Formats: sequence, C-alpha cells, structure tokens
Amino acid sequence: MFKKSQRKIIAAIMGTLILFMIVTLLSVYAVSAYEAEKQNISMLEQYVYRYDLQAQPEMPGNDDKLPNPPTDRRRPDDQAFFASAFYSVAFSNSGETLAVDNGPNDFKSEDELVELAKSVLLQNSPTGKADNLIYLVDNRQDYTLVAFINVAVTSNNMNILLRQVLIVGMIAVIAVFFIAVFLARRIVKPLEENDKRQKQFVSDAGHELKTPVSVINTNTELLSRHIGENEWLSNIQYETERMGTLVAQLLDLSHAENAEIKTETVDFSRLVAGEALPFESVAFEAGLEINSRIAENIYVEGNRTQLSQLVSILLDNAISHNDGGSEIGLTLGREHRFAVLTVINSGKPIPSEIREKLFERFYRVDDVRNSEGKHYGLGLAIAKAISDRHHGSINVDCTDEKVIFTVKLPLKTKN
Repeated sequence: MFKKSQRKIIAAIMGTLILFMIVTLLSVYAVSAYEAEKQNISMLEQYVYRYDLQAQPEMPGNDDKLPNPPTDRRRPDDQAFFASAFYSVAFSNSGETLAVDNGPNDFKSEDELVELAKSVLLQNSPTGKADNLIYLVDNRQDYTLVAFINVAVTSNNMNILLRQVLIVGMIAVIAVFFIAVFLARRIVKPLEENDKRQKQFVSDAGHELKTPVSVINTNTELLSRHIGENEWLSNIQYETERMGTLVAQLLDLSHAENAEIKTETVDFSRLVAGEALPFESVAFEAGLEINSRIAENIYVEGNRTQLSQLVSILLDNAISHNDGGSEIGLTLGREHRFAVLTVINSGKPIPSEIREKLFERFYRVDDVRNSEGKHYGLGLAIAKAISDRHHGSINVDCTDEKVIFTVKLPLKTKN
C-alpha cells in the first residue's frame, strides 16, 4: 500500500515539475525564435526601404551604366544589421530582370538567385521563408523587388539553443526524479511507521486478550454445569464467545499482514474444492445450494493455510449476505497468467463508493444484519491481506442483482 502511495507521490511531483519545465523551456525557445524572426524581418524591411534601383550595378542587356551598390546601405550603428547578409532581385513589370545583388559572399550565383526570386513571385505571398532565406516582396511603381536576408546563422543558433534546452531539460528531469524519490520517502515514512505500530498493537492486544478470554469462557462453562441454566451466565457466555471470535479474527488479520509465511506449490483446484465441501451443509441449512465449476490442474505459489482461509472467508461471506437467491456460485478458472476465483451471491447492488471500503477493517455495509456477532468487518480485510501477500488482487462487482467477488492470483507451473 505504501509503495503504491510512494509511486503516486513520485508521479505527482514528477508530472507537475516536468510539465512546468516543459512549458518554461519551450516558452523561452518560442519567444527567442519569435524575437529572432521579428528582428530579421525588421532588418529586411529596412533594407527594402533603403533600396534604390538606380544605385544597382549594370545587368546584362541593360544599356545604361549604373554605379556599384552603395556601401552605406547598412547602418553602422546597428551591429546586427551590419553583420547580416542581404540579397535582392529587381524585376520590371514585364518580368525582365533589372538588377541582382547576390551579397558580399556569393551565397548563391546570380542565376540561382534569379530563379529563386521567380519561384517566390509564383507563390503570391508578400513574405515567407525559403532555403534559409527570409524573403519580402515589394511591388513598386516601375518594378518589383524581391529581397532576401540570410538567416542560416540565426537558424543554427536556434538549433543550438533547442539542443541546450533539451539537454538541460533531461538533466533537470533526472534531478527531479531523485528529489521526488527523496521527498516521497520522507512523506510516506511516518505514515508507514505509524501503520506498523498500529498493526503491532493489534497483534499484541490480540495475544494478550486471547488467554483471559479463554479463561473466562472455560470458567463460565464450569459454572454453568455447577449451577445449571442462568440468564446472566448465558449472557456472559454469549459475549465471551463474541470476544473470542473477534480476538481470533484480529490475530488472523495480523498474521495475514505481517507474519512470515512458508510458501509452496499448491493445487488450488483441489484446495477450493475441499474448502467448498463443508460449506455445502452450511448453505443447505440456509436454503441455498453451492454451484461449483472448478477447472482442474490450477496451481499457485502460496501458503496453503492462508489460501484455504481466503476461500472460506468468501464462501462464508456469500452465504451470510445472500439476499433473494437460491444458490451460491463458485468458479475457478484461468485468465492469461492468473488463476481467477469468483464467488457469487444474490444481493442488492453495492454503491461504487462503498465497494473499496468493503476491504477496510471493521467496515460493514449493514450493521443490523451483522448484529448476531459473527461478523466484525474483518473477514474481507483478511481476504485482501492474503491476496496482497500472494501478489494477487481482490475486487467486488455488482451486476443483475448479483454480488461478485473476484480473486486473481499468479499461476504457478507445476514442476
């Protein structure tokens, strides 16, 4: 139980912190990428604004000699603008190439740049991205300008940032895991120690009460033989028997939860069939019939005594709480890698919020029905403890006016 709680705490801490880190790191990356792209577009707009076709060099086929591109097209006070590489192609309204500026580093040849500019115009988009270039189309009175800015460096920097974000995130996840494990252990440890003390108290109290209850019961029987029938003596005997039953169940629960058990390969089919036999007479007295369907050669690894107790608890519970039906269903079969034991009785549907509580100590759905003193709400708690000790599970379901208890235990291959 505490291991499960510890895992839930770790999962909660990990989930919360990892979600927070993912949102934070991705937000940092997204904002950085947005700001970088915004800055690139802004610089490209500056370049387009300052562009002068008459200042561009002569293109093949042009009759006029044009001067070289202006060397002051980048503002010296803006280092990012100064360090960026710009390219441009100017087209006449008839589609003729008027000027090409392929930048200072010949990133692309003039022909390649012209072809790229033409493909951009075919997209009918004023701005966009192509081949590590952000482009901007500016339709002017006498010509159309397609301008580019090289963002390869920016893209590389963003890739480096993303890689660093992922590395830092992985390191943080590992660190958070160890922190979560440490915190979960610190949180669960006091609860686990308190639970151990409670179980030890139950065990000690049960052992301490066992002897005086036995002495009282023996003395009342002797006294009854000596003085005969007596109303007050009968009350003492009745309450003593109830107390003895409660002490025995407390010791059974303590043993099921804490005691070291000796395990062996158990023929579960024979064990279930053997436990069902004595309950047939009990069911007959209650006007019921046990309808058994037990598959053969089902083996489990476990303690024979505790497994017998598990079956008897479920059968006794089904007979005691049967309401309206004429039979008790008992089946044993295989399901994947598990032996599946089901005990079915007729009864009113149990609300879902109560079903889990059925396996808690001293919990009873109907106190009036259990006022006879035979049931203290410990039987199903013992059954759950036995199931847990055998690495299995137990649950209850309700359908068609039937209450179904199902136990799953890992199958054991007989050697």
